[in-house]
Amino acid sequence: MHTTFPTLDAWLSYCEHLHPQNIALGLDRVREVAQRMGLKFDCPVITVAGTNGKGSTCAMLEAVALQSGFRPGVFTSPHLVHFEERCRVGGEIVTAEALIPHFEAVEQARVKDANEVALTYFEFTTLAILHLLSQSKLDVAILEVGLGGRLDATNIIDTDCAVITSIDLDHMELLGPDRESIGREKAGIMRPGKPVVVSDPMPPQSVIDHAAEIGADLWRFGKDFNYDGDKQQWGWAGRGRRYAGLAYPALRGANQLVNAAGVLAAFEAIRSQLPVTAQAVRTGLSMVELPGRFQIIPGQPNLVLDVAHNPHSVAALTANLDAMGYFPTTHAVFGAMADKDWMHMLTKVAPLIDRWYFTDLPIARADTAEGLKAKLQQLQDQGLVRKDVSMQCFANPQQALDAAVAAAEAADRIVVFGSFYTVGGVLQNGTPRLNAKHLAH
Repeated sequence: MHTTFPTLDAWLSYCEHLHPQNIALGLDRVREVAQRMGLKFDCPVITVAGTNGKGSTCAMLEAVALQSGFRPGVFTSPHLVHFEERCRVGGEIVTAEALIPHFEAVEQARVKDANEVALTYFEFTTLAILHLLSQSKLDVAILEVGLGGRLDATNIIDTDCAVITSIDLDHMELLGPDRESIGREKAGIMRPGKPVVVSDPMPPQSVIDHAAEIGADLWRFGKDFNYDGDKQQWGWAGRGRRYAGLAYPALRGANQLVNAAGVLAAFEAIRSQLPVTAQAVRTGLSMVELPGRFQIIPGQPNLVLDVAHNPHSVAALTANLDAMGYFPTTHAVFGAMADKDWMHMLTKVAPLIDRWYFTDLPIARADTAEGLKAKLQQLQDQGLVRKDVSMQCFANPQQALDAAVAAAEAADRIVVFGSFYTVGGVLQNGTPRLNAKHLAH
């Protein structure tokens, strides 16, 4: 008899305790269970790898596909508040109830004939979502690669078009010490004869070499496709096709044009399988939504939510904050994992922050609020960041945000960043709408 549970929460709790490690690289176990399940896709598959920009790229691919009248399925991770956010079908987040039978299918295959296979939480949940998507009569499956590429659980599925958004330093303990080795891992999602779109303007040589070695059809930014823009609109040019006068993507931030350019290249590369219209491109990009990606919530004060959690994404956040204009005071709610390159993250954004609200996060890998405060003080002592700032520590992101709101004036802004858990922590009860304290009479 295989194990079964009545709720998604119970299944997730079970998955957390199945394997001694959170992350175990290697595809043999996951491939074995997928084969037992007969997992396969009957539609084109687009896989998206990269250090940053994966979620935004998936959301844009989905939006354009929807506007073209297609039924897309999306797998993305991690989630901000609810696990179900990791899977969307036809533009809608799936329900917890819809996922349960697919968790059962994974478990049944995993323990088949008393020949049990150990799966990590990520592997088990990925198989369940892939199984749901494979049975959802999709026109296209859009799969975000969790970590690296070559050994990620999503890589058991052959892609029709691979997209590599950006390659930077993150998860180095697993992927390697430099961009060349990290690029090699990401390049593992390419397939012989299939297109691979590389939106990184300066890709590591290892990515270009791997495409040549296996005979993938390499689409390089600046060579096979490009974009240009002014303040009002932007244009894209690829192999044999152009788009002019496009509205800026609804996702804010200068970095989103690089992601959007890669999306248009991907659609161009698989046009024969998935033809999208120019109108769908225009409408899709102008309507795309994704919480926590330089998400500005208007109010008094302004609230900015950003899941930036490595130096590359914090640099993009800093540039985007800088471009917002003048605010008397910028308050930052910040919580992060202990293994992150905190020095480069903090030194990058620190010039813009006047008040820090450090927060603990509900996960063992996270640094403590006190630990983060000590790190900023260390940089102050070394003269690397400004000293004229206030710092406080809190038990969770919501308490930190409440304190920032209490201290902020109407014309200020509050930025919440550092991790999916930090942003997720302030979205638990929906999107916060801030109204500054009214002056006491």
